[in-house]
Amino acid sequence: MRDAAIEVDGLTKRFGALLAVDRVSFEVAPGTVFGLLGPNGAGKTTCIRILTTILRPDGGTARILGLDVVGDARAVRHHIGLAGQYAAVDPNLTGRENLELMGRLAQLRPRDYRPRAEELLAGFELTGAAGRPVRQYSGGMRRRLDVAAALVARPPVLFLDEPTTGLDPRSRNELWALIRRLVAEGTTVLLTTQYLEEADRLTDRIAVIDHGRVIVDDTAAALKARLGTTVIELTVDEAEAQRCEAVLAATVGPCVEREGATLRLRSGDGPQLLIAALHALDGAGVAVSGLAVREPSLDDVFLHLTGGAPAVMAGAAG
Repeated sequence: MRDAAIEVDGLTKRFGALLAVDRVSFEVAPGTVFGLLGPNGAGKTTCIRILTTILRPDGGTARILGLDVVGDARAVRHHIGLAGQYAAVDPNLTGRENLELMGRLAQLRPRDYRPRAEELLAGFELTGAAGRPVRQYSGGMRRRLDVAAALVARPPVLFLDEPTTGLDPRSRNELWALIRRLVAEGTTVLLTTQYLEEADRLTDRIAVIDHGRVIVDDTAAALKARLGTTVIELTVDEAEAQRCEAVLAATVGPCVEREGATLRLRSGDGPQLLIAALHALDGAGVAVSGLAVREPSLDDVFLHLTGGAPAVMAGAAG
């Protein structure tokens, strides 16, 4: 069995009185996609910056392909690619020039980086704009170019910090397909994302960070299985929602969560739970205006684990 591509053990980082990363530990197997998720400010991006040698940790260790991110920082940089939250391309260069510059910085030969640049321009549908200065690109085009720039040198370990932010659904699907191809060829990917569907479809394993600490590390399927096999959502009048929550908690137990006018229940015995919940609300004189029964999603997992709505997942300065 091969060693882990990424090894993180007790990683800690402070900014003054703020403990941004608190003894974080996880491992990423080679040739897999690992999702690092959590609410805004949870510490995700700080972890990425440490792993990519931009920041030095205050404690703990991290290794990329066996190389220490502090002691072997220069060597680490030759084995990784990074697409951060914001496009880092030069606005005064053309799209093609940006990619070729990345090839030169990676010390590739022109006969290698020039065709690679054209391949990436075509793959991200930027060939038509390849000769234009990047300052004339739309936000989505800049985002695609930024991800392409991280791939010029075909790094064995790739860090993608919210890579599909600003992309339309078609471009997002194309990037997903590219990530799958890279992983099939042996690339290891560490991904943060604000799209939970993206994490569900792409990742082999997920670590959830909250307040700087890893609170769970498992597969998406296992995380969803923890919540039972059925999620029931009942919509009531918002003015009655708090009273309904108390009625259901007293009837069906502590499996009730409330978000606005929506009451959410989870169970491995969906039909019986639904009957009991409707009977209890009817007895309390409450009218149910909406009903949905479905399998658990990652949205449910994060709401359950962090107490925050999915809309705030994996955002800005995590």
